[in-house]
Amino acid sequence: MKCIHEFCKMHILLTAATEFELKPILLILQKEQYQLNGHTIAILITGVGQVNTTYQLTINLQNKKPDLIIQAGIAGSFSKQLILGGPVLIKQDGFGDVGIEEKENFTTLFDAGFAEKNNFPFTDGWLINTNEILYHSPLPVVTAITVNKVSDSLLQIRQLKSEFDADIETMEGAAFHYVCLQQKIPFIQIRSISNLVGERDKSKWQIKSAISNLNIELEKLIKQLP
Repeated sequence: MKCIHEFCKMHILLTAATEFELKPILLILQKEQYQLNGHTIAILITGVGQVNTTYQLTINLQNKKPDLIIQAGIAGSFSKQLILGGPVLIKQDGFGDVGIEEKENFTTLFDAGFAEKNNFPFTDGWLINTNEILYHSPLPVVTAITVNKVSDSLLQIRQLKSEFDADIETMEGAAFHYVCLQQKIPFIQIRSISNLVGERDKSKWQIKSAISNLNIELEKLIKQLP
């Protein structure tokens, strides 16, 4: 592919669980021959969930390792301080429902003694992104957890808040962090808040504005890369 600029600065892999979440920027990239600010952009739609994300991303990276991987999507928020429809960047993520549940109490594999909190790629049980891009953006930088199911269960919400005290919840983020850290490839996870965790009344969700704002900030982020 011939670059618009004198040379291509970076090869970026842009990934999401669904094409729907990337639709606005895909229209832009198609017109720009999958280049922005001299960077070449490849797209990977993994499908929803941790297993799909882990498998599809790992297989893709066997063919070519990009200079940067960006995962984009929507998320639920535990915090009413985050604006519905507003984008955020994720500094650390974790597997929110991998562990043991007994008598309505949840224990992580780390606390149960089945895994070491600081065995790579974990740091104190978290999958932490140290990319400087996180701190060169005006977007809020938050903590996330990743679950296999989203639910309106008050018990599940209480357990997650008590154990992790995270800001947002997704179904793919920790798997994304895990693969990128294992492969030692720089990465960014950007999400937009579509709903409050536990709110199942879809009339209160802000999916349309969340996706619109997500893609606006995603385009800005790529264009601002050196």
